[in-house]
Amino acid sequence: MLGTSQAKAYLAASLYAIIISLSFLFVKLALAVSDPMDAMAHRFTISWLAIGIPVLFGWVRLNISWKDIVRILPLSLLYPAMFFSFQGYGLSYSSSSEGGIIQATVPIFTMILASIFLKERTTLWQKLSVMVSVAGVVFIFIMQGAGLSADHLLGISLLLLSCLSFAGYNVLARPISQKFKGMEISFIMLTIGFVCFNGMALVKHGLDGSIHAFVQPLASPTFVLSTLYLGVLSSLGTTLLLTYAISRMEASKLSVFSNLSTLISMGAGVVFLGEQLKYYHVIGAVMIVAGVLGTNFLDKVRLGSRLELREQKESM
Repeated sequence: MLGTSQAKAYLAASLYAIIISLSFLFVKLALAVSDPMDAMAHRFTISWLAIGIPVLFGWVRLNISWKDIVRILPLSLLYPAMFFSFQGYGLSYSSSSEGGIIQATVPIFTMILASIFLKERTTLWQKLSVMVSVAGVVFIFIMQGAGLSADHLLGISLLLLSCLSFAGYNVLARPISQKFKGMEISFIMLTIGFVCFNGMALVKHGLDGSIHAFVQPLASPTFVLSTLYLGVLSSLGTTLLLTYAISRMEASKLSVFSNLSTLISMGAGVVFLGEQLKYYHVIGAVMIVAGVLGTNFLDKVRLGSRLELREQKESM
């Protein structure tokens, strides 16, 4: 039976996965009106207002110092800065369905980084499961063959880099999330995202004299709706949910929920954007998900067998 705290963590992880899965759809809608940098700038403006107004008016009290900001800064560079940058530009060259499929590689990158930096050991079956997931990604690349243009290859590569950034966040976030409150971490991370993306967008438009192009997308109802979803739910909401979940769950368990995102994002891309989901996308996605499940659960099988063997020896 799950305890109340653990049940809330699983609920938070599930909501996070659902919101993230639909974010690929809304990113594609926003990119149809704006370029990636401007879209992220407006997105994080909304996010910062959503969390900054309650803080400025004293409705939410934070207990953070400059030393805390410096400690959380490296984490913020991985997520949201690098994660959303790579994702935004990646999706401008690839489909939302592919974004969801590539997202499923996050647990694999998490396991690899954890073995390198945290010295976590893996079993032979887990290593084989990693190979199955990697084979799934390679299979999609190969089957697309000549249809994989240079821009498309760039898009998928950027999406993989976004997954690598998020995996790095998963490895580094757990100790920090246990020291600070979720609202404190979210405020610092979203403030950094707000300053970073708006700064880059305004400098870019200032240099080429196109400031009017920065605000032009706000005249589109589709862009405004997409930005509200991405800013409030996908940036602020998922940051709070992720911070809460990762403070109460192992990174490897949490990363399994990306599989749910994969399935929903694939379906959303087909239904709402009319994207073509070919048979090799489905086969590749199944291979990736199967590998991720094996990576996270085959170690439990081994541990369970060892415990049973130990109990048998003790009872003899």
